[in-house]
Amino acid sequence: MALRVVVAEDSLLMREGVLQVIGRHNDLEVVGSCADLPSLQKLVGEVTPDVVVTDVRMPPNFGDEGIQFAVEVRESSPDLGVVVLSQYAEPAYANALLAGGSARRAYLLKERVSQPDQLAEAIRSVAGGGSVIDPTIVDMLVTASSKRPTSPLAALTPREMEVLDQVAQGKSNAGAAAALFLTERAVEKHINAMFAKLGLAATPDVNRRVAAVLLLLSERGGSKGG
Repeated sequence: MALRVVVAEDSLLMREGVLQVIGRHNDLEVVGSCADLPSLQKLVGEVTPDVVVTDVRMPPNFGDEGIQFAVEVRESSPDLGVVVLSQYAEPAYANALLAGGSARRAYLLKERVSQPDQLAEAIRSVAGGGSVIDPTIVDMLVTASSKRPTSPLAALTPREMEVLDQVAQGKSNAGAAAALFLTERAVEKHINAMFAKLGLAATPDVNRRVAAVLLLLSERGGSKGG
């Protein structure tokens, strides 16, 4: 049985192009098309497709209607696949689309429509519970992730983090040692190693314990109590 597909695209030229591409595949059947979000919502309720192929931006606001649709049907129609087409290589759209999970979701640049097999494969994939992200977007996401600064706290060992947690609670070395069942000498060693890894040099105008705690609190949104 052919997969039932609905197409939502406000550009008549683009919509016709997508319809033609889908029509070349015997296992895919277009059961409706429209040009805006309200029409898409109504049409899906009427024809119950297996997959929706939708533009990112379309009426009424030309914002992120395609993403809105994909998010709202995740709970109401969990088995519905959604392929989002966009002319924008914008990772934020992909992140929003996949925020609730990647199953049955695809994000492709519109240039892929000129490569008919890619669109057809994306439709089949989301219908089967899979996901597809345009390689261009994947590259951008990977690049952005690699440029994200690494936290200095990542260099600390689990034990050093435990000691820092105790310091953040206002405990002395003796207090931290008692809580962690360590000797004061061991706690002192951990604290000195922690200062070195965090780049906190011993200077008259810097309280290194306070500086380390402030770093911890800034990364945890100030949720650690005193």
